[in-house]
Amino acid sequence: MPIEVKLVGSETDVAKVSSVLLQLRTGYDEPALCARIDEQRARGYQLAYVEIDGRVLCVAGFVIGTKLAWGRHLYVDDLVTVESRRGSGAGAHLVAWLKEYARANGCRQIHLDSGVTNFAAHRFYLRQGFDIASHHFVIKELAG
Repeated sequence: MPIEVKLVGSETDVAKVSSVLLQLRTGYDEPALCARIDEQRARGYQLAYVEIDGRVLCVAGFVIGTKLAWGRHLYVDDLVTVESRRGSGAGAHLVAWLKEYARANGCRQIHLDSGVTNFAAHRFYLRQGFDIASHHFVIKELAG
């Protein structure tokens, strides 16, 4: 069976992928996650997913933007494969799709951030052709 990537287009699709995204974004419950997704979708956030036999295996949330440093690019905010399906090729297929989607939309680069201790994800990203290009710094709580 060929693996197909689909773009989320409806609230039904959002609900379909939310349980998989909750495996990555554990600080949310499903209603809060869906509300945040709706808010972000209004600003250009998109979701792509792989579904086989009615079951969502992996999901990527992304935006296309332009920055001085990168030019037009695709930024992956969220990328997660159902834990029991990691190593199945679904995630690699989704990343290949993201590369094609980025090219088709005039992007020259794809960027993402990954937690510093998420070594399994780092190995996956390196296998998919990503380079470790920078450190990401953050101030989590601004005073005042």
